[in-house]
Amino acid sequence: MSQLSKTNESNPFLFDWCRMSCSSLHPCGEIEMAEKMSQWQVATAAEALAAAQFARFGWDVSVQYGANLPEFDLVVTRGDAMLKVSVKGSQDGGWGLTQSFLKNADYHAAADVWLKRHGNKTVMCFVQFKGCEPTEMPRLYLATPTEVAAWLKHAADGRGDTVLREFHQWGPSAQAAGTVDEIPPDWKMDASCIDRLLSTLRA
Repeated sequence: MSQLSKTNESNPFLFDWCRMSCSSLHPCGEIEMAEKMSQWQVATAAEALAAAQFARFGWDVSVQYGANLPEFDLVVTRGDAMLKVSVKGSQDGGWGLTQSFLKNADYHAAADVWLKRHGNKTVMCFVQFKGCEPTEMPRLYLATPTEVAAWLKHAADGRGDTVLREFHQWGPSAQAAGTVDEIPPDWKMDASCIDRLLSTLRA
């Protein structure tokens, strides 16, 4: 007798739950690929993962209660150190940040306006789901708003951009043809990255 049949005899409710859970299987038994997440699901998953990673690195995590504040999503503390964390999730390889501030194609001015909206205790946490299976850990990056604004101004061969891109090579028809925009390796979220940010913000 199969294990599933035994489950049916001992607990019919559990059997029904198992049957529904297995309905997403292909005939060959492989699990179907998850559908693309909605914008709300991306934001929810990104915030939860950011909180979990800070906790794993020994930080106490507090989430907002009530209406969301525009500048940050989490507050993390460790001893007397405190950071406000703004979490941005994406599943397409980039994070649109300054497009609402762009006027007359002045990408540098848009980055400056965006930067002024962030305090000196805020850090940005970028979570990227592109290319990740639901069972895989997405890629997380940390940077100060000042570092992000500088990256946006340097993008597209100095023209600037409104989108922070994990990796992008500009095509032959672009003004920045042949150049590559890529997130710096030291933005990858780990213990040394967090220590670097603390040192930067305390300076």
